[in-house]
Amino acid sequence: MNHKSLIEEQFTKQAIPFSEAPNMRDEDAINLLVGAAEPKPGDHSLDVACGPGLVVFGFSPRVKAATGIDVTKAMLARAERLAAERGIQNATWHLGEAEHLPFDAGVFDIVTCRFAFHHVEAPLAVLCEMVRVTRPGGRIVVCDAAAPEDKEKAALFNRLERMRDPSTTRFLPLSELQALFAKAGLDAPALQSYRIPIELDAFVSASFPNPGDEDKLKDLIRASIADKSLDLGAHERDGKLFFHYPAVILSVTRR
Repeated sequence: MNHKSLIEEQFTKQAIPFSEAPNMRDEDAINLLVGAAEPKPGDHSLDVACGPGLVVFGFSPRVKAATGIDVTKAMLARAERLAAERGIQNATWHLGEAEHLPFDAGVFDIVTCRFAFHHVEAPLAVLCEMVRVTRPGGRIVVCDAAAPEDKEKAALFNRLERMRDPSTTRFLPLSELQALFAKAGLDAPALQSYRIPIELDAFVSASFPNPGDEDKLKDLIRASIADKSLDLGAHERDGKLFFHYPAVILSVTRR
């Protein structure tokens, strides 16, 4: 199975649980991203790999038009349904790939991408496409969890994530995320960071690991409590495993 097919398979199954996951719906976290984009009432925004539309919904009250694009039909169907339930009328949805955005150059004032760079095979290509469709003076915002800078810990972190969600390619450390902006011809981005609290069982229930990987994942998290091998603050309470992901928001104005 190629990577695009794997993405579509995973996120077709994830459409509803993803949209209902507390850590994805967190309004404070979404507002951090929206605030970093500095939206104005006349703006047109685009969220790349929009999933069920949660970021689009965050922008819709603050811009003239909010657009989402995703490669998975089930995610867009979920976004359309949620938009209808919320009475949102200035949101539009497009089916398409992040690496080949079907929009003319410079047509958006704001272009964002949240928790998707770790799913794509060519994050620089995605960022370059985001730059292309952003007007000069517009804002570009990327949010993702950041892998540890230590290579061994990063490899273990990504092994964990690929067990939980086989469509994961690689989480990048912050230094690599920042380097992408320079490679895309952008200035150094402003940085905000926050922690995403995770309860493992609930987290796994929103994804679909390969058979047997859920138990391996729990063993890996449990082992990291003692040896601190993941730097995720893992701990066990009342028989449940908890940890946190370090999330970063990188924002910049396109010259």
